[in-house]
Amino acid sequence: MFDFKRITQQTDLYNLHTHSQYCDGHAPMEEFVTEAIALGFTHLGFTPHSPISVESPCNMSREQVQQYFDEMERLRSAYGDRIALYTAMEIDYVSVGDGPASDYFRQMPLDYRIGSVHFIPAIDNPSEMVDIDGKFSDFKVRMSKHFGGDIEYVVKTFFSQMMAMVDEGGFDIVGHMDKIGFNASQYRDGIDEEPWYDKLVIDLFENIMDHHYTIEINTKAWLQRNRFYPNLKYFGMLKRFNAPVVVNSDAHYPTLLNSGRLEAIKLLNVL
Repeated sequence: MFDFKRITQQTDLYNLHTHSQYCDGHAPMEEFVTEAIALGFTHLGFTPHSPISVESPCNMSREQVQQYFDEMERLRSAYGDRIALYTAMEIDYVSVGDGPASDYFRQMPLDYRIGSVHFIPAIDNPSEMVDIDGKFSDFKVRMSKHFGGDIEYVVKTFFSQMMAMVDEGGFDIVGHMDKIGFNASQYRDGIDEEPWYDKLVIDLFENIMDHHYTIEINTKAWLQRNRFYPNLKYFGMLKRFNAPVVVNSDAHYPTLLNSGRLEAIKLLNVL
């Protein structure tokens, strides 16, 4: 098993959630590596969005997987004496048998796996999977087109998908466990403060703890949206249960490799 505890205890300068040219990142992998070295990072993990069974411009294709592995080996040869580089993947959970637990992903030579949910079934067509991640402007359009404006269906289905992914397994880190909260709160102000929403988060957290997974504190939206995933109000729960945690920037640009990470670590440590 990948030793997250060793990495997170010995240095603040790591990032284990990084996207590059093989999915929706905005720079070649080598630019992330050179920037990480310049910043003093000692560990960097790449996590392209996995090949997926539905149409998505953000996910790598199966044909790109070997290219990604080959590029990782080249970068390790070129920079491995200055930084530890890890071959990983952010794997989408779509449905039963179509996610991190599938044989396809289990057989990949990955150092670790992040399990995430970005798609949920349309309200009137369960076979149609809809992206509920990304910009709120896109989310708002999809709310009307695919979900009939039913924001509670979207939130509850997101958490249902997360629970199913945790039960199936096949990964090491739970990615941005309550990310739906931001778009949902933009659509209906205060929804993420309602008791039923809190219960969904707490139930998911307890299920993650029962399965002994590591939880990601995702800092990607901190500077722009003043939000972590999980939300800052749940940090106390992480501390109270001594949950294993990694703090990742979910970087899509080299300049954002450390964005929000040190703030999250400081806030986590003062609780």
